[in-house]
Amino acid sequence: MKTIRIPVAMTLLLFVAACVTINVYFPAEAAQKAADRIIMDVYGEQPGKTDAPLEPQSRIHHNEMSFPVHALLNWFISPAHAEADISVNTPAIQQLQASMAKRHKQLAPYYKSGAVGMTRDGEVTLRDQKLVPLQERNTIKSLISKEDDDRGALYREIARANGHPEWEPEIRAIFAKRWISNAPAGWWYMNTQGAWVQK
Repeated sequence: MKTIRIPVAMTLLLFVAACVTINVYFPAEAAQKAADRIIMDVYGEQPGKTDAPLEPQSRIHHNEMSFPVHALLNWFISPAHAEADISVNTPAIQQLQASMAKRHKQLAPYYKSGAVGMTRDGEVTLRDQKLVPLQERNTIKSLISKEDDDRGALYREIARANGHPEWEPEIRAIFAKRWISNAPAGWWYMNTQGAWVQK
């Protein structure tokens, strides 16, 4: 009888251990603060209002189980939780930040004139090319392309540096809001309906 109990007990123990859910929550508040620090370094000027509310903190669940199994296991074992922080101190992030800050000095006059604006997904676009002299149009298009490439690389690198590449869309969404929230009055951005609005 003893020989039967040990394998059964070991099997049950392994089953319970395998079914423990690790919930890694996306640190939305930490990501917002990190975004604000980077953006204000890039802008290098008096910020706009930075008190735009964030949507409720989103969560990323790994190895999510069906509700009955999850509820049953929660009755026996509390699920493990891991609250992650956002690190933005890698050399790659710092290099991208410096590149964007340098480029911003060239883009700033076009933001102010309304020629350039920000899209809903946090990218930069040529809003009204009539406001750009003909001889400057190729230059501004090149600057915009490089800026958008660097922004995409920044979001990927932050997610990668924190060991969660799957966080990239959420990091991008937070930055999209914070670029606009931190922008000075008078700049143009695209609202959620896709219409251009001046701050």
